[in-house]
Amino acid sequence: MCLSTSTMPFLWCLCALVLLSLAVLLWTSRRTSLEPPYLPSLPVIGSLLSLMGPHPPHVLFKELQAKYGATYSLKLGSHKVIMVNHHTHAKEVLLKKGKVFAGRPRMVTTDVLTRNGKDIAFGDYSATWRFHRRIVHGALCMFGEGSTSLENIICAEAQSLCTLLSETSAVGLSLDLSPELTRAVTNVICTLCFHSSYSRGDPEFEAMLHYSQGIVDTVAKDSLVDIFPWLQMFPNKDLRLLKHCVSIRDQLLQKKYDEHKRDYSDHVQRDLVDALLRAKRNAENNTAELSLGPGGLSDDHLLMTVGDIFGAGVETTTTVLKWAVAYLIHHPQVQKRIQEELDQKVGLERAPQLMDRGSLPYLEATIREVLRIRPVAPLFIPHVALSDTSIGDFSVMKGTRVVINLWSLHHDPKEWPNPDSFEPARFLNSDASGLSIPSPSYLPFGAGLRVCLGEALAKMELFLFLSTVLQRFTLAVRPGDPLPNLEGKFGVVLQPAKYFVSALPRPCWDRQKSLN
Repeated sequence: MCLSTSTMPFLWCLCALVLLSLAVLLWTSRRTSLEPPYLPSLPVIGSLLSLMGPHPPHVLFKELQAKYGATYSLKLGSHKVIMVNHHTHAKEVLLKKGKVFAGRPRMVTTDVLTRNGKDIAFGDYSATWRFHRRIVHGALCMFGEGSTSLENIICAEAQSLCTLLSETSAVGLSLDLSPELTRAVTNVICTLCFHSSYSRGDPEFEAMLHYSQGIVDTVAKDSLVDIFPWLQMFPNKDLRLLKHCVSIRDQLLQKKYDEHKRDYSDHVQRDLVDALLRAKRNAENNTAELSLGPGGLSDDHLLMTVGDIFGAGVETTTTVLKWAVAYLIHHPQVQKRIQEELDQKVGLERAPQLMDRGSLPYLEATIREVLRIRPVAPLFIPHVALSDTSIGDFSVMKGTRVVINLWSLHHDPKEWPNPDSFEPARFLNSDASGLSIPSPSYLPFGAGLRVCLGEALAKMELFLFLSTVLQRFTLAVRPGDPLPNLEGKFGVVLQPAKYFVSALPRPCWDRQKSLN
């Protein structure tokens, strides 16, 4: 068969189109199957040798960006982990593909803490988890999160804290605020959950302090037993401490829970546990919820929910308050500006209220800056890909763990000028009359399906405790005492080291009291 010269250009074009199509197909295939850069890995131990060094994990993971880019992978034992250090990929994981990345890994320490994942924070994504989260959210709303009653509870604890500061100041002493802040926040959560509170020195409260610190020190830190579960067969000091602390916690929670079940009434809703019990009983009578799996929503689920609320609600809020006080001591000019704002907008004749939030933008900006510069959880709890997917151009296999490094997001110099400087004004608008979010990198409470359920409550507490204390006192250290250390101790939360505070009554407040 002979081809005419007139058909040759057409065939050349056709061949060119076929070759171009193949090239595009190959390039697309290569592009979609591209894996993130990876740290060196050895058999059995994975990338552990690359992670050894003087820096805490969140700082090390940020520094590794210089070599591997903002998103890279590593191996922890046999587990593949993708580290996300930039807000674009973080929001893809949390929001755009929130359901795909909604899984949680099973880890030895979190299984001990949560009775094999029967809570909200560490529980794996499932129909039971979705229903569980929905009733907890509904119970919080039913009880009145953000309501006047809850505001009154927080204000009462803030006033009690001020009374203690006055007594301490009167005898010229400085104070470790940590246990007092913990007691105040614990009482808010206890009232929310159990309609009860603790007085100073209560043995049950002291037991709670002990177990809370033990859990913070031992759980979800990528300890060796979480990377190599078979190590739990051998003696393990941290795991033994965790089990002991969880046992104390569960005894306290079980006692309160059993009291509520015994006294429960459909006609009275005293607190969050009553609301959860009502939701659980309604679900048991609803055939539409029978698909939740064996056992449906058990007493263990509700008990672990309360454990979540205590663990997250107390430890995180207390830690943010301690960081806030530490930074205010380091930056007295910030403290002074907050007090001037309080004097102008609230005055001295009454205590601050939630309705004042809109008129106190600098205080709100300061709270946001504390949450930015010292995120209470610098590494988010790992997510797990529930199917093959991607992050940006990188392919992600089902079962891969994904960790978002909030520390990197909040300290990215391209998003935050002078990221290591404490500058509340960065959260104010151009004329300082209102608030702004200057970067999409700001995610202190997470986002999407796994967003913190207690965000609204935490914001209420931070505002009311700080405004009430700063209206009446100037916080400092005594002459000769060291300033608070701002490095932080890495754990499930990033805690400041212990420090002592001298609360100096403000002269204008003393004058107001004498007039009254």
